Amino acid sequence: MLDTGVLVEYIDRKGRFHGLAAAVMGSIISGKLTGVVPHPVLTEAYYVSARIYRVLGLEDFEKRAKTYVEWLFRHPNIVVEPSGLELAIEAGKIKMKYGLALTDCYVLALSKMRACPAVFRKVEREMEGRLDELRRNFRIVFLEEYV
Repeated sequence: MLDTGVLVEYIDRKGRFHGLAAAVMGSIISGKLTGVVPHPVLTEAYYVSARIYRVLGLEDFEKRAKTYVEWLFRHPNIVVEPSGLELAIEAGKIKMKYGLALTDCYVLALSKMRACPAVFRKVEREMEGRLDELRRNFRIVFLEEYV
């Protein structure tokens, strides 16, 4: 289960966790792992990657963001989970209980439903005060813990 931060860190070659994100994505690309992404993460990945490309001064930043998200969506080793009712309700429960960013709630909900780890770039500010509880209730991996 991949969060937006991992997908963005993969394209940000100067990012602090780029090497780890590249290793995760390399395992997915080669077929050693299957990446799973809740549909709302694609929206966020488009937005954040477009911002990165714009900051880099690339004129075609939106086209590049679209190409990246299309590649993620079509990759044979990446499953994009549609936002069905069960997932929406589970993400809503997590949002109510923990007050996390909505895409983080989708990642955690889907990781729970599929019984697989949720991979985040780093501990988000909203997670800090409840990290022990989150770890008890979800399988979470943070790239920052491996630097």
